Amino acid sequence: MNKEKLIQYLDEIADQIDQVALEIWHNPELSGQEKESADLLRRVLREHGFSIREVGEGLEHAFIGEYGSGSPVIAVLGEYDALPGLSQQLDTRQNPVVKNGAGHACGHNLLGAGALGAALAIKKYLAETGKAGTVRFYGCPEEELLVGKVKMIKAGAFAGCDLALSWHPMNVNATLEKAFLANNSIKFTFHGISAHAAQSPESGRSALDAVELMNVGANYLREHIIDEARVHYTITNAGGSPNIIPEEAESWYYIRAPHRKDVESITQRLLKIAQGAALMTETTVEHTVLGGCYHLLPNKVLSDLTYKNMTELSPPSYDPEELEFAKALQESLDPDMVQGEIKKFMPEGDSQPYVHQGVLDQEQAKSVVVSGSSDSGDVSWIMPMNLFLTASWPLGVPAHSWQATAASGASLGTKSALYASKILTGIMYDLLGDNSLVEAAQKEFEERTQNAKYVSPLAD
Repeated sequence: MNKEKLIQYLDEIADQIDQVALEIWHNPELSGQEKESADLLRRVLREHGFSIREVGEGLEHAFIGEYGSGSPVIAVLGEYDALPGLSQQLDTRQNPVVKNGAGHACGHNLLGAGALGAALAIKKYLAETGKAGTVRFYGCPEEELLVGKVKMIKAGAFAGCDLALSWHPMNVNATLEKAFLANNSIKFTFHGISAHAAQSPESGRSALDAVELMNVGANYLREHIIDEARVHYTITNAGGSPNIIPEEAESWYYIRAPHRKDVESITQRLLKIAQGAALMTETTVEHTVLGGCYHLLPNKVLSDLTYKNMTELSPPSYDPEELEFAKALQESLDPDMVQGEIKKFMPEGDSQPYVHQGVLDQEQAKSVVVSGSSDSGDVSWIMPMNLFLTASWPLGVPAHSWQATAASGASLGTKSALYASKILTGIMYDLLGDNSLVEAAQKEFEERTQNAKYVSPLAD
């Protein structure tokens, strides 16, 4: 079976890939609650002859679907968690299915289905050719909390893998060597003394005052950290009734930066600010690290192989109805933001500047900024890994928006997932046929990590 016939097989099972993507889209589940989505993927893999292995306690919605034997052992990463407050119908105006409900505004319904399709195709290839090699589909929960894969690594779920492959829905078709900001997620809880706010305020010590003072300190800290770093927060507990001085208050912080060492350095400064806020208010403070993650470690061997396979394939084409849908979503956004992306990524004078078609060359792809965080970055620090994007949403549509939810449930999204399946399949086909590619990727990984070993951000 050659690569062309294997890609054709994906067209034959395209309806099944679409069905999985849409079933997960119609039943969005938040991080840590992805039972139905995980069970759906488990069931489809079992039906295609995969063995299913669970990961362990506390990771009920994580699993490994495996087929084949021998080396190389290739991990394909799948995700399926949704986001709170981003429920949306297939509509070009904001129209939630459930008010304040969950929605797939990051396209993880597509991510999981696209990865699944590639795993099914390679299973067929291994079964028909008898070739040595193992494909593992990794069902990865809690990505939106940036901790699922970090937990899985700590549980030993990736032991025995030679390399990992990943993709993500976005606005363009491109392979990336640089992506993600490293991150820490920390909650700060202040404890004070409650008292009547009018009768005896001198008796109280406000935990809310401490939270607010810490936030002020954090805002001043921003001036004195590197430009690429981000510090943002919410107040998750501000006390109760205004006539009672709050005995307890809590804030939740994300600290992000391009490298893990920068996150750790900024975190230490933020801890001092929290202690200072407690000192000023005569309260006490404790902090809980909810999680943390790494930035993407580049692997040029896999990046080049990914680009090769992207350019070997034809990106999706779109009918007039799909382009009109994309145009209407663009019109719901700031026109300057939309035009900025069109000018950046589309040829001048393009007749349909709605959905990116073609593949960005590797030099142009360097202008694509992925400044969010992902626990996929941690996987890249324990084995060689790639990352590529496919155009799942119209140009100008930001991730974590209702427009992204709408596009992820439309044919714009499902076509991009099938395209991603084909790219992943082509990469695996090449890796299984040429072990020198695996060896080169591993050699590069070892060189890059020689003096920078992975240390889990999670406490024991």
